[in-house]
Amino acid sequence: MFDRLESVEGRYEELNELLSDPEVVSDTKRLMKLTKEEAAIRETVATYRRYKEVSQDISDTEEMLGEKLDAEMAEMAKEELNDLKKEKTEIEEAMKVLMLPKDENDDRNIIMEIRGAAGGDEAQLFAGTLFNMYQKYADAQGWKTEVLDANITGIGGYKEITLMITGDNVYSKLKYENGAHRVQRVPATESQGRIHTSTATVVVMPEAEEVELDLPDKDIRTDIYHASGAGGQHVNKTASAVRLTHLPTGIAVAMQDERSQIKNREKAMKVLRARVYDHIQQAAQSEYDAERKSAIGTGDRSERIRTYNFPQSRVTDHRIGLTIQKLDQILSGKLDEIIDALILNDQTAKMEQLQHEE
Repeated sequence: MFDRLESVEGRYEELNELLSDPEVVSDTKRLMKLTKEEAAIRETVATYRRYKEVSQDISDTEEMLGEKLDAEMAEMAKEELNDLKKEKTEIEEAMKVLMLPKDENDDRNIIMEIRGAAGGDEAQLFAGTLFNMYQKYADAQGWKTEVLDANITGIGGYKEITLMITGDNVYSKLKYENGAHRVQRVPATESQGRIHTSTATVVVMPEAEEVELDLPDKDIRTDIYHASGAGGQHVNKTASAVRLTHLPTGIAVAMQDERSQIKNREKAMKVLRARVYDHIQQAAQSEYDAERKSAIGTGDRSERIRTYNFPQSRVTDHRIGLTIQKLDQILSGKLDEIIDALILNDQTAKMEQLQHEE
């Protein structure tokens, strides 16, 4: 591990030299790439440097204790040595986590798509419940949520809603939400009090910046058409709805939420870029089966990942066997207990994999 840490520290020093090079500063794409790389290893380097300082302090204190000291000085030195050794152990554990394989997307904003799936009206209402949950969680994290597009049903649910969440390390926490979410509850329209099971799907995609993913105009077909509101209401007299199709992959995005064609195109491009980037990433991940198995919930999006049971006020995450009797709190956006457990499980699996490889 320490050879790798020395290598990381060397790379960090090299990056800082490059980032002060006028030639690099003038190259936006390269500058962004190197800046992100520097930021990704900054904490690791700072922790490793503190580790070396503490190790040296331990050596110096032990050497001091080998000399003739009065009782008071000897006692102080022993206390300091104990504190230093405790800190060294804590730093060693922190370094193990910091040296785990990094997900290059962790610091990105996300595009999230929530769709009502099996269960008709009840599934679409549940999609709305999930949207509210994620919005409240984002608010608690200090993130910003923007609805890009929404297909609202007459009863207040969502056939589909697309939102963008921006802030610090959004993808690192919400990437685990990919998959099918199941709800078990008695619908308001159920006269016999029977529990219905419905599902909604969640897709979380890292935002792709224009400088990172070039989508040439020749690869995109643009179709303009008249937008239509729910139930035929608010139909635009001008053609403002936009459908963009990425010809190489066949991925298409339609946007009609705004009355302006320009704004709809801007929103559609954000989603299209995220979908194409995600498509490329998913294709690359499929080549690393072992890695995909260790990454919780970021692989097969048809996987049923969680059940929300209303009668028993219970939430169960099936990937890690975690059950929490706090349904109301979870739906109010208090997702930290689940997300922290998923992150810990992921880190543990990766650490075991590294130890096995070594």
